[in-house]
Amino acid sequence: MMKQPEALKRGLFKTVLRGLAPALNLAGRRHLEVAERLRQHDCVVQVRLVDESVARHLIFSGGRVRSAPGVHAAADVRMSFIDLDTALDLLVPPQDRARIVHAAKSFSAMMEGEDALIVWFMQLTNLIRTAGLKRGTPMPDGTTRYTTNTNGGPLFVYVKDGRIIRMTPIELDDDDAASWTIRARGRTFTPVRRGMINPHAQCLKSLVYSEKRILKPLKRVDFDPGGKRNPQNRGVSGYEPIAWDEALDLVAGEIMRQKTEHGPGAIALHHGSHHQWGNVGYFLSALQRFGNMVGVTRIHPNPDSWEGWYWGAQHHFGGAQRVGLPGFYSTVEDCLKEAEMIVFWSSDPESTSGYASGSEGSQRRLWARSLGIEMVHIDPHLNPTAQLLGGTWIPVKPTTDPALALAIMYVWVTEDLYDRDYVEKRTTGFAAWRDYLLGKADGIAKTPEWQAGETGVPAHRARALARAWGSRKTYLAAGGLGAGFGGAGRSANGSQWARHMILLMAMQGWGKPGVNFGNLQAGTPVDHRFYFPGYAEGGISGDLNGTGSAVNNYLRMPHVLTINPVAQLVPRQRLADAIIDGQAEGYPWDFMNAEGQFKPSIQYPLPGYSRIHMLYRYGGSMLGTHSDAGRYVEMYRHPSLECVVNQSMHMEGDVGFADVILPACTSFERDDISEWGNSGAILHHNTDQLNHRIVVMQHKCIEPLGESKSDYRIFTELLSRLGLGIMYTEGCSEFDWVKNLFDSTDLPRHISWRKFLRKGYFVVPAPNEKARDPVYFRWFAEGRAKDVPEPHPLPAQYAGKHGEGLATQSSKIEFDASSLRRGAPGNPDRPSLNEYRRAWEGPLSGQAEAFPLQLLTSHPRYSFHTYGDGKDSTLNDIPEHRVLIDGHYYWLLRMHPEDAAARGIAHQDVVRVFNERGNALCAADVSPLMRRGVVKGFESSAEYDAVDDARFGRVDRGGCLNVLTPRRPQVRASSAMASSACLVDVARWETAGAAAGRRSETARQGGLGVEA
Repeated sequence: MMKQPEALKRGLFKTVLRGLAPALNLAGRRHLEVAERLRQHDCVVQVRLVDESVARHLIFSGGRVRSAPGVHAAADVRMSFIDLDTALDLLVPPQDRARIVHAAKSFSAMMEGEDALIVWFMQLTNLIRTAGLKRGTPMPDGTTRYTTNTNGGPLFVYVKDGRIIRMTPIELDDDDAASWTIRARGRTFTPVRRGMINPHAQCLKSLVYSEKRILKPLKRVDFDPGGKRNPQNRGVSGYEPIAWDEALDLVAGEIMRQKTEHGPGAIALHHGSHHQWGNVGYFLSALQRFGNMVGVTRIHPNPDSWEGWYWGAQHHFGGAQRVGLPGFYSTVEDCLKEAEMIVFWSSDPESTSGYASGSEGSQRRLWARSLGIEMVHIDPHLNPTAQLLGGTWIPVKPTTDPALALAIMYVWVTEDLYDRDYVEKRTTGFAAWRDYLLGKADGIAKTPEWQAGETGVPAHRARALARAWGSRKTYLAAGGLGAGFGGAGRSANGSQWARHMILLMAMQGWGKPGVNFGNLQAGTPVDHRFYFPGYAEGGISGDLNGTGSAVNNYLRMPHVLTINPVAQLVPRQRLADAIIDGQAEGYPWDFMNAEGQFKPSIQYPLPGYSRIHMLYRYGGSMLGTHSDAGRYVEMYRHPSLECVVNQSMHMEGDVGFADVILPACTSFERDDISEWGNSGAILHHNTDQLNHRIVVMQHKCIEPLGESKSDYRIFTELLSRLGLGIMYTEGCSEFDWVKNLFDSTDLPRHISWRKFLRKGYFVVPAPNEKARDPVYFRWFAEGRAKDVPEPHPLPAQYAGKHGEGLATQSSKIEFDASSLRRGAPGNPDRPSLNEYRRAWEGPLSGQAEAFPLQLLTSHPRYSFHTYGDGKDSTLNDIPEHRVLIDGHYYWLLRMHPEDAAARGIAHQDVVRVFNERGNALCAADVSPLMRRGVVKGFESSAEYDAVDDARFGRVDRGGCLNVLTPRRPQVRASSAMASSACLVDVARWETAGAAAGRRSETARQGGLGVEA
């Protein structure tokens, strides 16, 4: 407030207090949502200065409010201000959010009383300012058009009479910013003015109204928190509905019991691989804030889609802050203008669409094909990208890709097809690498003939590829994003493969015109300087340790910090070990530097901390996305795990292993705000996957179905029972947080809050052609200071002058990685010179005789991890996703006709896929598009539906192929997941065996999971 006389400020404060009751009553008469909120409680709220020189109390009764001066002797809620300045800062609009937060942190403003009442009153006072704001656009057909955002793209949502009628992609109109245009080789290219969504964005209406929605709180019928808990029956026994108060009291009571009986660390909070999109209702936002309030053992994540790059590639060029990946600035334009060939190596962007993107890159790849850019596809499967674009297909045996890479580089050396000048000036260690390729170090020349015995690729084809690549300006698409995201980087030899991808590009002059990483899925000329937070910036979490909030979000959106005081961690891949064996260790995912991954600094249990006795699960299924998933069944049934809570929208995966199930609503039933595809701190500026940066108001389109509640509301009501609700909410509803986030961004410079609420989205203008970012790595290729808008490496990571060179010891690309010499001496799996090692579970390993087929489990084409799959969604109507056989939707397994014939398998037969780790049933998709000896399915089945078979033991009908994948790390002394390739065999499933079995896990019991 401006400096004013004391008497004036005192008078203003009194006027504000006198006006509160009339303002509340007026808002109640005008707005139904305020009237309903007023009727929720009868109570007395005291507002005063600490010295009580000004005081007034509000009396709420029967949905009306009256007030009186003075101090009430028995007020239910007391709001106190240390002085007049603080009182006026908090009560007189427009309020400064930073001053409000500071007053709370400094105890200049204090709230006392029952926590739930405080939260109710604070949210009510905010509501009178926001009630009546118009949201959405009325349409001629009587619907209201709202907007939302998803993992697969932004949507228009049409609602009538409280029900979603249809969803369509957002179509840009003439008021939206113009699209960019690229001029290349005498032609112009402009993207479609539409959000090109993914299949899993198209199925969401069916998920909202799925019969598998959980619409009531549920308790396992034989779980008695005061008596026998029967953990051995998790996944077998059914559920009974209970009231919300009972469910919340039970869970809150269990949280308190765990902390008092076992001590810090007894509760673990675990979430699946991604969930619904948003900046408020996301696992790094509302969930993280909740966990910090409770104090939990954190399940430490691993870079599961980027494993080979994080644990391998970064050691040759830096890149720790990008999970070991290069950037993509302006590579779309450079590729279209300069490239002559694109090598898609374990890269199928038509299936994976990069990361949290859509099919927008398809148009760009078709542009490249129309320009005559040659296409090569290295993959055991003639995948959809290869089918669309055509070109040369080189089917390599899984896990042997590094041998092919070595043979290519051998040809380059012996035929002088590499960039000698670049190698001399921009790299180190090449002489030793050349000697290794030529066989001087180990007596084995890495010839095309040598690699043929490893990879199955004929020598003449390997040599032809090397010659074509070495004589053309080539883009390397290594993984789904163009560098990173799935593919061979998630196999047993993933680290070797990703390291070779860097070395291949180093030999060809990485960063020169037409020579870079990319598959045209990322690198569009969008404006990277417009600020909107990505989900990894933590949203409302206030967590500076576990999110990227400290970089921008915490500075721009004032809110109270939250800190998890429990230092104990469990590596995500070792959670089952921690519960079953009572101990686990792992290597951290360290965003700051490569050296952080060398020390096994995650030790469980930590001295002084409790072991885990309660697991709080949230979001998508864990069974579908974790290696050796069958072990998690044993984990859930372990007697040391006293309570399992699952907060979920649908009965899927491991939800049926919970003791208490809390029904969460979908993102269509709550408010949020986000930008499509923006992860923020983890993959810096990854919005350049998109044709247009689109910020979306995620409208609350309909009321929550049944008794479901938003995650934020569930957390609030739980924490209110622990006296933490007001600290969690800071007095804000979800909608209030959306406004706080809006104000913190660059949006208010371009669009008003009211217009944004009505229209629902904003398109960030693209920069003009001369203001576009330089091409990534061009500065390095030309020996200049770094010139792309990337805030890393960190200043101290430059060996020379800031901005010059790379974050390696030599400042150059290192063929002989100095960080591995220092950090992994003597580790045969991680030599500083990237020598070839056969995969410990590959075609030439010892297990291949018993299990002769190699199973690939890539990221799914039609769902986003488990989000979208199962749950009666319309994705089941896609025969390439699941096939209906005898009333059951089976996951697909692709196999070569000769492999199928040798086993008596016909197209769409139900087959058992098995190894020593488990059994899963799938429908056979017999196709010549697969290499012989290789079968392919997708990871991330949301269904886990096991039966006990008298012959084979536990057999999963859901298609959860991760019951077959190994939990062994890619390389020793790491936590590098190797879950995309393993050895199996396949047999036709005899239905008689299935009939003899009994239903075992997660019996399907309808939407509520209630025992009949």
